[in-house]
Amino acid sequence: MEKLRIVFMGTPEFAVGILDTILKNNYNVVGVITAADKPAGRGQKIKYSAVKEYALANNLHLLQPTNLKDENFIKELKSLNANLQVVVAFRMLPKAVWEMPQYGTFNLHASLLPNYRGAAPINWAIINGETKTGVTTFFIDDKIDTGAMILSDEIEISENENAGHLHDRLMQLGSKTVVETLALIEKGNVVTTIQKENQEIKTAYKLDKDNCKIDWSKSGAEIHNLIRGLSPYPTAWCLFKDDSQEWNVKIYEAQFNAIEHIENIGTIFSNRKELKVAVLGGFLSILSLQFPGKKKMTIHELLNGMTFSENTKVC
Repeated sequence: MEKLRIVFMGTPEFAVGILDTILKNNYNVVGVITAADKPAGRGQKIKYSAVKEYALANNLHLLQPTNLKDENFIKELKSLNANLQVVVAFRMLPKAVWEMPQYGTFNLHASLLPNYRGAAPINWAIINGETKTGVTTFFIDDKIDTGAMILSDEIEISENENAGHLHDRLMQLGSKTVVETLALIEKGNVVTTIQKENQEIKTAYKLDKDNCKIDWSKSGAEIHNLIRGLSPYPTAWCLFKDDSQEWNVKIYEAQFNAIEHIENIGTIFSNRKELKVAVLGGFLSILSLQFPGKKKMTIHELLNGMTFSENTKVC
């Protein structure tokens, strides 16, 4: 079997960890494909993707197509003479791209497929209160995250773990799984498993302002899961309403205490040391948050300079 000549495709920090491991295991990466540069932030300065930063720092051949079907891009991709493509957190590929290499194109997805296909598998596993998740490698086909599975590996999700911490652990697990997948392909020992379709499959929907908003009519446990599942990014949010003011507040960390009470749902109780909200089944203690125009603060930092009236509530 020929030695592997790999084209790697990815964009965020998660993909960088995988690419770095591939190189450190002495695989030949003949090209890297990442998202085109975009203006970002208040100053609209051009921002490079994390994968581009890494590729430049390591002198890797870099392509940034705006259109994956563009004839010039397809021609340049073919000229790299890759026999395998590895995809991590990129975008949907046209058939002309994923079927190009001799040994195919495989993707690393941060879930135990077929569950949590889609854009935000790490977040939704926590939001839905899962106690375990993992990673899966699979050969890409013409749909999203549906291809024949190669390898999977799982880890437990701890009770108070947030998406940022789980992201880092899955990046490590994913790096190991990708290298194991490369070894199987290199030796011609790949055995795939077809994904079984059923109505119980859970989806990792794209995150937006609506599904990141806290619904205070849900149970305290569900709200706690939403907060940690969206922390540190894109962050759960809600409105704080005082007598005459309203703030759009991001909540990064909270703790749910299950206890019976007769308080109105959404009522805020605060003193110099604590801010808690009455929720179904108990109280949610807010530990860190961010008010508009302010930096992220612990609740102690906030309460040192801010007080709330008895009528303050969340919604």
